[in-house]
Amino acid sequence: MEIVISLNQITKQFKKQTAVNNISTVIHKGELVAILGPNGAGKSTTLLMMLGLIEPTNGEITLMGDHPKHKRNRERIGAMLQEVSMIDALTVMEVIQLFRSYYPQPMAFEQLISITGLQEEDLKKRADKLSGGQKRRLSFALALAGDPEIIFFDEPTVGMDTSARRNFWRTVEEMNKKGKTVIFTTHYLQEADDVAKRIILFNQGKIIADGAPIDIKRKLTASSVSFAANDFISLEMLATIAYVMKVVEKDGRVFLETDHTDEVLEEIFARKIKVKDINIHHGRLDEAFEQLTRRGGEFVESSLDAV
Repeated sequence: MEIVISLNQITKQFKKQTAVNNISTVIHKGELVAILGPNGAGKSTTLLMMLGLIEPTNGEITLMGDHPKHKRNRERIGAMLQEVSMIDALTVMEVIQLFRSYYPQPMAFEQLISITGLQEEDLKKRADKLSGGQKRRLSFALALAGDPEIIFFDEPTVGMDTSARRNFWRTVEEMNKKGKTVIFTTHYLQEADDVAKRIILFNQGKIIADGAPIDIKRKLTASSVSFAANDFISLEMLATIAYVMKVVEKDGRVFLETDHTDEVLEEIFARKIKVKDINIHHGRLDEAFEQLTRRGGEFVESSLDAV
């Protein structure tokens, strides 16, 4: 696969503070990547370095084979950042048309309006008269104005209501399916879990996990089958079922920790074990996030230890 972004031993220091500490990774064409981490973990700093808006202290970043600031890249990327300066004296329509004029092959105006959810009445408003949600939609339109190959989003859904967030991510997924590379940061972990095909997790300036959401969850959290028993059940017998890693009983329920929930259930039914109120629990991204960030990614415990 074609590498579109490469970070090689990148460090960024602000005076005596190290925001990003010797990270290396690559992003391929067509990926949909979430960059996650606690506040101050280095995710937004890394995004800004990818865009060429700030320079790394050490290391090398390339964007489509060139320095991020190269003129060719300006025409091929779009960005929706947390803070966007608007030209207050212009209307929304004028701002969008101005940005479109910067690109040799801009996205069609009507398509921009349709994709971003801007309304006809929004177009006539001055930029300084927009609500928070309208400003986010305008920022989205400006990020797409040049019909970019790579799109960067920094906390894009802050200030959006639930419906707007859902529509935004549906649009992002559709663009990704058409081949656009998307990199975003968010503090809404469920968004990342639902949307991203790959997650890069930062903590204290370092990358501590990198992979598909399902792989990160499988590695760092346990799935389980739980049920209430109709009759006495031997926990020792349950522990002999293939793929059961741990058995816990609490408050009248039995929990079987396993990475193979379907196979465990099949065996329970095959042995005619009398159970009721069966529940299957799969590890959540927030559980994996907590495990990795709690002790710098060096300690992982079973999610059933707290049962």
